[in-house]
Amino acid sequence: MTGISRKWFFEVISIISIVIFIVSALLVVIISRSYYRTVETTLNTNASDLLSSYFSLYGNDSSENFAQGGREFIENFTGSDIMEAWVIDSEGKVILSSSGFEIEQSDMPDYNEALRSDSGRAIWTGRTSTGERIMSETTLISSGSGVAGAVRFMISLKYIDSQIISIIIITAVVSLAFLALIIFVSSRFYVKTIVRPVRNVCSIAERIAGGDLDARVEQYNDDDEIGMLCEKINDMATELESADKMKNDFISTVSHELRTPLTAIKGWGETLIQIGETDPATSKRGMEVILDETGRLNEMVEELLDFSRMSNGRMSLNIEKIDVLAELDETVFAFRERAAREGIEISYNVPPVPVPADADASRIKQVFVNILDNAIKYTHQGGRITVKAELERPKTLRIIFTDNGKGIAPDDLPKVKEKFFKADSTVRGSGIGLAVVDEIMKLHKGDFTIDSILGEGTTVTLTLPVDEIPEEEVTISEQQ
Repeated sequence: MTGISRKWFFEVISIISIVIFIVSALLVVIISRSYYRTVETTLNTNASDLLSSYFSLYGNDSSENFAQGGREFIENFTGSDIMEAWVIDSEGKVILSSSGFEIEQSDMPDYNEALRSDSGRAIWTGRTSTGERIMSETTLISSGSGVAGAVRFMISLKYIDSQIISIIIITAVVSLAFLALIIFVSSRFYVKTIVRPVRNVCSIAERIAGGDLDARVEQYNDDDEIGMLCEKINDMATELESADKMKNDFISTVSHELRTPLTAIKGWGETLIQIGETDPATSKRGMEVILDETGRLNEMVEELLDFSRMSNGRMSLNIEKIDVLAELDETVFAFRERAAREGIEISYNVPPVPVPADADASRIKQVFVNILDNAIKYTHQGGRITVKAELERPKTLRIIFTDNGKGIAPDDLPKVKEKFFKADSTVRGSGIGLAVVDEIMKLHKGDFTIDSILGEGTTVTLTLPVDEIPEEEVTISEQQ
């Protein structure tokens, strides 16, 4: 027995054992008290019935008459099979016994107690000088001048005690049998409902850790923690499988993205070697292509480095005072020529005032570049991209990018910020750009949201904390 089974055994079974022990002990105590109460009732009954029959006539007479009544009482005593009776004189000496044997004087605690008692009666339980356990009751016989004597009834508790011991043994055996039954039944139930599912979960977890992402835990119908654990393990495996697929797609995409510029660079390099200086126009065109493709490679390498930093939690910011709209203006200006070549119009509307903020200029610009690059990729020829900035007093800048391109399917929309995810595999890109954007905005304590309707377009909203803009500057910008 190891692990959770041992813990369950020592904790649960110990509690059950304690409960059974307490219940058994209470049962024994109740039965014992019932037995002793029966003995006490027997003594009381004899004392009341017998004494009233034989000593009522001698209550106010001499000690001789008391002795005569005592002899008649002993001669007619019929309870000697279960008890013994003594007649005690006024001096506390035993003068008669129902056993017929000479009585050796001994301590009589109940007699002494009866002398002190207002009722003239007392009961005592204890051991005699021979070591025998008895219960005795002494009742005083009153005379006109005081106490004429007393009668003491004694019952041996040997039989009662043996009965109680038998009850204790039987109770212990029944309790142990009941405990064994509980252990057997509960352990089978426990193994079936807890240990076996946990072992199954451990086995599946080991397979998943070993790379078997198709492994799944058998579903249990119980709506308890075990069922929830199985469900979460399966959810984890599904997420890992999805992440592994996206990782493989990412590697394939990056390989393809790297191969394309490398092929172009290699091809133009070979061409330039062959033509030498005989065709200046072709040489110039080839060098331009090489520079463009080198720039693409550099962007991809930087993106991969950012992804690595983000995954390791090492992405840092170089915070300085910047004009956010100046960075946005430069980015839009840089993309306008590319958009025009692809037949896409960019509409640009921002407040004509500086918007200072404590931020990393290169990272903020990287955010704008990624968003505009995606907007152009997913917007058809003849489409339109709108870039708008709004100041929300007192210290918030909202920048909105809207396009009327392909849009994003509702099922894909929650995943677009995930690493490696690409809504459209036919569009070039590594699938980590928006994940990097989300991380950069979080580092700037900003917000990045995407709303989209498939076939109608996409709206990206950036919210960034900035320095407070003077009221008059905001008013002037709104009027313009």
